[in-house]
Amino acid sequence: MNKATTVHLGDGLTVSPLGFGGMALTPVYGEVDPAEALRTLHHAVDAGVSFIDTADIYGGGSNEELIARLLKERRGEVQLATKFGLVDGPAEGRREVRGDAAYVKQAVDRSLQRLGTDSIDLYYMHRRDLRVPIVETVEAMAGLVQAGKVRHLGLSEVTAEELREASSIHPIAAVQSEWSIWSRDVERNVVPAAAELGVGFVPYSPLGRGFLTGTVDASTLGSNDFRRTIPRFAEAALDTNQGVVAALQSVAAELEATPAQVALAWLFVQGRQLGLPVVPIPGTRKADRIDENLGALALEFTAAQLKTLDAAADAVVGSRSADPSFVSQGRE
Repeated sequence: MNKATTVHLGDGLTVSPLGFGGMALTPVYGEVDPAEALRTLHHAVDAGVSFIDTADIYGGGSNEELIARLLKERRGEVQLATKFGLVDGPAEGRREVRGDAAYVKQAVDRSLQRLGTDSIDLYYMHRRDLRVPIVETVEAMAGLVQAGKVRHLGLSEVTAEELREASSIHPIAAVQSEWSIWSRDVERNVVPAAAELGVGFVPYSPLGRGFLTGTVDASTLGSNDFRRTIPRFAEAALDTNQGVVAALQSVAAELEATPAQVALAWLFVQGRQLGLPVVPIPGTRKADRIDENLGALALEFTAAQLKTLDAAADAVVGSRSADPSFVSQGRE
């Protein structure tokens, strides 16, 4: 990839056309080797993937500390995104969400300390605290911009209405929500609102938490694997959902590409068709996967191939979240 290639999200934020999702470098999908994780991060920046995404909750803060080791050497080469709002909560496995002004101010200082930097390029509200007016949360976030601690604001898993309300308080650079060929609910309301408001979109899990690569046998996931809690990974849904993988494999064979490249390239096409900048943030533990993912930038589809992919997407079953109200899908 040409390192000069950039994409403009909203509010003047410029990033690489593909990002890197740091959650993959935490134990959520199994144990992680910190040395290998750091090598993967360095390789991403070497390859031109300079938009690095993390959150204060990933690894209980350890992911921000890992990324701090990259920033110590290469802060000027990185567009850094992190998030606040999810806190360890009650015993049922659900995490508490906080969006009150006092918490916003506490969370940013903790993240800055862990990251070893004096400013964050893109600061997201990770989830909506339904007990707090979104105006209060965004006003507190806007105060961080005024204080120089944050450069741009983002929102994760908000509805179209919430995005509009937030945008009336302060410019929003990006919405980050799950979006992929098997998670298209955001296209109904959130994506059109973002396009209307000049807000960029940052799809997380653009490879369906690995499922869309065709390399994941969901029936053999470990007992502590987060994906076991997601309905579309349930045994009853897997056979049906394998159809979208088959479609990706079919188109990939025609293009001499991989299913992962096709899944990412499909998102770039959706962005062009729907009129907004789209920068997916696939995560991986392996450096060679970064190179593979970058190959998606060069793919072009025929009309017939897009029809094949759209038909497969329409057949997907099972919610993308164990609790749909925790994401925009359940609140629209």
